[in-house]
Amino acid sequence: MFDVNTAVYLAMAVIFLIIAGLKALAFLREPSLPLALIAAGFFDGGVVYAMASPAGYRILGAQFGEPRIATLPIYAGILLAYANTHILTLLWTPPDDAPRSTVRRTVALWSAGYGLAILAMVVAFLHADLDGPADPLLFNTQQADDPYVQVFLGILLVVLSCGTLNTWQRTRRTSGTDPRIRHALRWFGGSMLVTFGYVLCSAPAVVFAALGHQELQTLGMLGSYFGILGCVGTCYGVSGTAVTAWLRDRRDTVALQPLWKLVVGDIDQGLMYSPTSAKPHVWGILRIVMTRRIIEILDGIRAVQPWASAEAAQAVRDIKGRPLPADELEAVVTAAVLRDAAARYHASAEAARAAGERRVRPPSGADQTAGALPGANTAAQDERARLVRVARALTHPLVAPALELTAARRSTAAHSSLRDEPAGKDR
Repeated sequence: MFDVNTAVYLAMAVIFLIIAGLKALAFLREPSLPLALIAAGFFDGGVVYAMASPAGYRILGAQFGEPRIATLPIYAGILLAYANTHILTLLWTPPDDAPRSTVRRTVALWSAGYGLAILAMVVAFLHADLDGPADPLLFNTQQADDPYVQVFLGILLVVLSCGTLNTWQRTRRTSGTDPRIRHALRWFGGSMLVTFGYVLCSAPAVVFAALGHQELQTLGMLGSYFGILGCVGTCYGVSGTAVTAWLRDRRDTVALQPLWKLVVGDIDQGLMYSPTSAKPHVWGILRIVMTRRIIEILDGIRAVQPWASAEAAQAVRDIKGRPLPADELEAVVTAAVLRDAAARYHASAEAARAAGERRVRPPSGADQTAGALPGANTAAQDERARLVRVARALTHPLVAPALELTAARRSTAAHSSLRDEPAGKDR
């Protein structure tokens, strides 16, 4: 029977294995010990969750002819997974001015401690006399009357306590570290405290069960959910910055679409890198898509630059009421000028088609000002943020009135010019 616990555990297994795969790919691109530890730890965690699910537990027991055999690799795998996180934290938080030899020695001692603990757990488990129903969530209390199981569980809980608490204590040393590492350490620390809740729930339940009392069995089961919550926090610790960056890329890709359509899609599709630019995918590796989109938009802005007019920029400044922040005002002005330039480009294109000309000729006149479009000196690293602001400003409440005012002023100027022209000829 596929129950809720199986679904939760298998979902966690999938999450862990996905992160392991992504970190393994990152390791292949740029090999490093931290990436190797993260990939190995999350692969181990994914396998553990798959085995610890009620369905996985039963399948493994049937394969080996011992219903409870999966408990050994599950608990050994739990220690290995937390050992990876602990060792990673030790590498990222060396004591101030500590020589590399001290860090290596600390890592070696903790690694040896975890290895000896797992070896002792294997020996104790293989000597245990297990009986009764095989339920992964109730193993700790159902089998606690066996002395070897008590040793097995005692080692697990003591080592897990030492590892989680020491990891939490070390994660408080984050000064001077890379922001991504600080993010990971912050979440590692919180996750380890949550995971310690597993020990706080399991230890009294095991002690009571060893004394022949099962009243705390539910408390023991509750401990497994502290472990799940802790693992969720650890997952976010190593992938949160990447997920946040991906979500930001996706959000900005969508936000830039109207600006791209204005200056590329409706102007010159020859500026596109590929046909997919017209409707970019927003689920894959978006950093490449985002970079191409920005380059296309900048090329499109240069294409309509000859049609840009300082009149639209002036109209925005004339009708704005309350003072606007400098970045917002620049974005609104740029949006108005680009919308005006695109409209003038299309008018020129219509005139060129009507005259049978292949080339769209830019207008000439005193209003063609190099400074009509602000932001020309924007640094490369700030260009994305500026373009996103411009894209969002295309529908700003000031833009449409500014374009209407610009059109009215041009119409008035044109009528004045027509009235003055005959008078000039008479004279």
